[in-house]
Order: sequence, then C-alpha cells, then structure tokens
Amino acid sequence: MKKNTFLSLIAGCSLLLTVLQVTADTVTLNPDHPDSYTVVKGDTLWDISARFLRDPWQWPSIWNINPEIENPHLIFPGDVIYLKMVDGQPVLTVKRGNSTASRKPKQSADGLNVVKLSPEIRALSLKEDAIPVIPNSAIKQFLKYPRIISKRELEDSGYIVAGEEHALINGSGDKVYARGIEPNEQNIYDVLRQGKSYTRDSGWSSEFLGYEMLRVADAKVIRYDDPSTLIVNKANREVLIGDRLLPATEEREMSMNYMPHAPEAAVSGNIIAVLDGVSRIGQYNIVVIDLGEHDHIEPGNVLAIYRAGETIEDTVKGGLLNNDVTLPDERSGALMVIRAFDRVSYALVMEAYRDMKVNDSVTNP
Repeated sequence: MKKNTFLSLIAGCSLLLTVLQVTADTVTLNPDHPDSYTVVKGDTLWDISARFLRDPWQWPSIWNINPEIENPHLIFPGDVIYLKMVDGQPVLTVKRGNSTASRKPKQSADGLNVVKLSPEIRALSLKEDAIPVIPNSAIKQFLKYPRIISKRELEDSGYIVAGEEHALINGSGDKVYARGIEPNEQNIYDVLRQGKSYTRDSGWSSEFLGYEMLRVADAKVIRYDDPSTLIVNKANREVLIGDRLLPATEEREMSMNYMPHAPEAAVSGNIIAVLDGVSRIGQYNIVVIDLGEHDHIEPGNVLAIYRAGETIEDTVKGGLLNNDVTLPDERSGALMVIRAFDRVSYALVMEAYRDMKVNDSVTNP
C-alpha cells in the first residue's frame, strides 16, 4: 500500500505540472480575499481556495511550485498560504509551519558546530495530517463502489449458480458455486447485484447508458472449474443465486487526491440521478451525469450546473397568442467528477447556490 501511495503522489505531481500549463489570465480573485491564510485542521484545499478565488477549482493554475511544496496536495495544518501578484497574475505560495522540530547542532572537540545528518524516510498519505482536496467523509465509503457496466459486460460476467447444500441465501464464510469465470492472476471477485438502469432521453427515443451494480460481498476462488468454488469473504448483505461476479476493483485510497480541472473539450449533459434517494440536490450530494469516458470525461473534471429556466405566461400582454416566455437558465452550482465510466460518471456537488434537481444541465465551467 505504501508503494502505491508513493506512486500516486508521483502521478499527482506529474498531473499538477500538466495542469499548471493553463494560463492564469482567466482567474478571478474573490473580492474579499485575504493576503494570507494559516491552514487549520478540518480545512480542505477547495475551501481554502474559495477564500482567494471566485472559482476554487482553478487553484492548480496559480500554485507556485517551489522546493518546499512539490505537490499542493501535501499541505498541512500550520502552513501559511500567501497570495501575491507576479507580472500581473495571482500566485499562491506556501510557507511551511513549525510542524517538525529543528535539529540542534552539537559542538565538536575543535569548537565547530556539527549537525549529524542521517537518511530519513517518511511515507506521506492522506491518512496523515495533510489536508484533503474535498471532505473525505463525503465520498470515503463511495470510492470503490458502486460501479456501472455495459450490457455486454453484464452478459459476460460470472454468476452464482448455487450455494452449498442448496442454500438460497449465503453470507460470510459460506461456500458458493459460480459459472462464467476463468482462471486469472486475481482470485478475488466482487459479488454484485444489478441496480438501476441509466438512460439518456433524446427526443422520442431513449439511449441506454449502463447498469448500476451494487456490491453485496467479495468472494475468493478456491477452485476453478465449471462450476468454480468460492468462499464468501465479507458480505454487506445476503448473497443470492444469480448475483454477478466481476474481478474485484482495486482499493482507491488515494482517489481523494483529485486535481480539479476543466474538461479538455466542450461538453454538455445532464444530471440523470442522485444517490441516497433524495429529490433535492445540495452540496456534497453524489449525482450521476450522462457524460463519461466516451465524452473524454475524467476524474477531477469540474462542470457548472445550470437549472433550466421556467416557461411562464406573460401576464402583461395576456390574451395574445404565444404569450409564454421561457426564462434564461441560471447557474446553480458546480460539481467535480469522482469516477468516470464509459457513458456515465459519478460526481460530487461542490458548490450549491440554489436547489438543484435531476435533469438540470451540466457544462464547462
């Protein structure tokens, strides 16, 4: 896990350098911005950036890379963030706080001050004190599951055909039998149950986008055959005949290390669902949008949310034909993509200026 964490941090630095190529001439400062801010526990990079910028997601374009701060994701309580102007452009710099004790020199026999240096290794991860990009609690339990698959993926997936001694309901520690799985390097499978079907309405027709698959357990193959034999390792709910099997997804501990950025191309879509069964959408709700990898959407993409303008009757000139008028769309918030699939994505609502709902449009910020 530490190795994966280290590699993720390197990838984050590389991505940061790419994002920093974006010019800062479109960055607008918050009119009430401070000149400096001292980071405290509980802060997020998004919230801190909102103190300085009108659009907090734009912070990667004005971070000043220096030897002390190779990766702005590694900001700690006690660090001080400064805003200054360089060649007419805003720049954020960071001064490390007093989080580590300084070494005290010892005096040698000849009266010289000597500091003994020795190799030190520190594994940095978001489990430590580094502040996150967004509130970990908002998506921590969501990062790995659910997942969305295509019709072909569903048809090609393995499935549970029986439980030991003809058991119809199985749980942790139970033995089950499955068909449709082949030997591979990974012998851990997610046990999934089909949930919602996502579609995009276009005029008179409806385009299928994918099936939401809910994880009910994970299981380990102890013998490949037809049927194969598995042991249910950990069940969140009962395992049933017909539940599907797909190779387990990797842990996504570092997935909260997002780098917000606008999509590379112009996109336009809609919110098609909201998780947890709520009808009104607010900050930190997770929503489903009808844009995905097929549309060049990737994790970290930030999109503006617009509420469609209502069509109302023009009562001033009532009685005339065609006296209805449609009000303009109004920007109601912003979201950031946290997982992208082929045709749909999950996104976290980062800003909410007013109530939002399913079918509201999303587009480039």
